[in-house]
Amino acid sequence: MYQVSEIVIYPVKGLAGIQLQSSRVFEHGLEYDRNWMLIDSENHFISQRQNSLLALFVTQIDEENLIITYNNSKLVVPLSAASDEKLTITVWDDKASVTPVSDEADQWFSEQLGNRVRLVKLASTTARQHTASTTSQTFDVSLADAYPFLILGWESLFYLNKKMETPLFMNRFRPNIVINTSFAHEEDDWQEFTIGNDVRLCNIKPCGRCQVVTIDQSTAAIDSTPLAILNTYRKQGNSVNFGMNAICKQVGSISVGDQIHIHT
Repeated sequence: MYQVSEIVIYPVKGLAGIQLQSSRVFEHGLEYDRNWMLIDSENHFISQRQNSLLALFVTQIDEENLIITYNNSKLVVPLSAASDEKLTITVWDDKASVTPVSDEADQWFSEQLGNRVRLVKLASTTARQHTASTTSQTFDVSLADAYPFLILGWESLFYLNKKMETPLFMNRFRPNIVINTSFAHEEDDWQEFTIGNDVRLCNIKPCGRCQVVTIDQSTAAIDSTPLAILNTYRKQGNSVNFGMNAICKQVGSISVGDQIHIHT
């Protein structure tokens, strides 16, 4: 029997995630997942690829606010905060419409990072579309790299950790939905599956991993070992795969402990 073990959102792209007991599921992703993002002075998005310290910015969400803390400093951003300005930015190959949040947020992040940056928010749930390279399906997506959901099974991490001198935590791979599985990379073979009573997801492609998996999410220290080891047994073509990217075929809500039914 498969069950949801963890649900994680990353409200601001590149910053630390939040573990949830339940979440609403939309076509573009989990509620609040990657709805915000930092951009530089040339409107290029910023992630841990550019600055590993982003991993140390802790995020929280309450009923009204997004709360970010770093180095004993706190920023409170109302969930509804957005300026009248509209920007069109690029997330890899996709155009997305975003709105700057506030001068206060820009100043706070700029001071913490030592560079001029801006905090922007996805203008709407349909402000960005992505077309899957494998199926040519087009769907709404948040400010995630390309796909709304990242699925990962515990046994995949356990198998990798057998090869590591120092075991890794699951947060190194920044999944959205973690599943109790029976053997390593079992999730690779799933196509469509239902979580709980109504949410239906469809795996689209394996998740190709980048240098973010070399970043310790609790210290921001960089060690290339995880990617090097994955390269020995998870390389396919030019990609090193770990976990599955998925899209939503039927929206609803999910909770930790929900059973998962695999469609054959």
